[in-house]
Amino acid sequence: MNGFWSTAFLVALTAGLSSQTPAKPASPAPAPQERPTFKVQVDLVTNDIIVRDEKGNFIPDLKKDEFEIFEDGVKQDISSMTVVTGGRVTNVLAPPPPPPPEGIILPPSRPKTDVSGRIFLFFVDDLHLQFHNTGRVRDLFKRISKELVHDGDMFGIVSSGPSSIAIDMTYDKTRLDEAIKKIAGSELKPTDIINGPSGAEGPSEVRYRAHVAFSTVNDLLNNLDSVHNRRKALVYVSDGYDFNPFQDARLGLMDPNSPFAQNEFARTQNQNQNSDGTTSSGTDPLTSQQKQSETFADADLARELGELTRQANRSNVTMYTIDPRGLVGMGDIDEQVDPQQWSEFVRKSQDSLRVIAEETGGIAVVNQNDFSKALKRIDAETSDYYVLGYYSKNPDAMKRRRQVEVKVARKGASAWFRKEYVLKPPPAPVSSSKK
Repeated sequence: MNGFWSTAFLVALTAGLSSQTPAKPASPAPAPQERPTFKVQVDLVTNDIIVRDEKGNFIPDLKKDEFEIFEDGVKQDISSMTVVTGGRVTNVLAPPPPPPPEGIILPPSRPKTDVSGRIFLFFVDDLHLQFHNTGRVRDLFKRISKELVHDGDMFGIVSSGPSSIAIDMTYDKTRLDEAIKKIAGSELKPTDIINGPSGAEGPSEVRYRAHVAFSTVNDLLNNLDSVHNRRKALVYVSDGYDFNPFQDARLGLMDPNSPFAQNEFARTQNQNQNSDGTTSSGTDPLTSQQKQSETFADADLARELGELTRQANRSNVTMYTIDPRGLVGMGDIDEQVDPQQWSEFVRKSQDSLRVIAEETGGIAVVNQNDFSKALKRIDAETSDYYVLGYYSKNPDAMKRRRQVEVKVARKGASAWFRKEYVLKPPPAPVSSSKK
């Protein structure tokens, strides 16, 4: 994989001044003045653009002059442009081949082509896949192998948990078949969450597993950051996330005979009469404190999902999320979970997958059983597109979030494109002890 990833462009600018005064015989020669070196990081900003006509068909013959890119309202100079049709890559801005030399006519040499028109990364979030759905997940990936990954596509596959899948980028589809046999879900059951340990922010194991998944995906996105002129799709297979699941059950409020439930009932009666005539709410202080500490669980999840999607947009990666559970009904019979709490858990987990997909320009395949239809759409969106690149004219490094707009001059054409990106965070300063 390391040989595949290209590095970012780095320009070194060197400037210096030297004196022109004549040398004096009696004076020693002056020491040479050290030339200062300035390093400027120049990153190519790329954007995938899908252009369709009024009938919804892809337009494959657009020229450079028919595109305009604006960043924060300032027109940018297009420095690279490729078009991918049916997965085949054409560099529109490549210079034409030189004319053949006079003399002996030789047979034309076979052009060197990079067949990696499409790049797929498959993320198997087995830490958030139910074990009893293992067969269903494997069938989904068999469909992916048959209906989505074609000859010439480059792909890799990584898991978050005990399936231990880590296949570097390859064209060999047999590696995908090997990985499918290793997939096994290991998601926490509702009873495991309810009876498991909780920290100040809620179920500690739930957050730990989510952090492992997000960290794994971030590593994948960082590796894809330096790949340009290709549409990079990450297919994200997971049941989704909820940082505050089954709260009432975890706090004992679902058992009418528990002290927590009795105190909560007393609180809803507004007041209890004390012997001295005063009133009190009757709420257990530990329960109230725990519920208060978990109030920001949804905000914490939204913040972490935001960091993940911003990294995807920086790397120009589109994420397609798939919930292999399909149409989700009631929970398992042996899981004693309140139906309302189960529905809330499913809704939040599916919403997290929607956020990941919608914020990166992909689609969320949730609460549906027709996976073939979704795979056809992913196949179409990753087969026909343009990739435009430019070097931003905005020198202000403090302007982190950049708004992007793409205009197409051809009549009747409509364009889909990524509407913003966020600059990389500045490198951490090096302490004097490490210099």
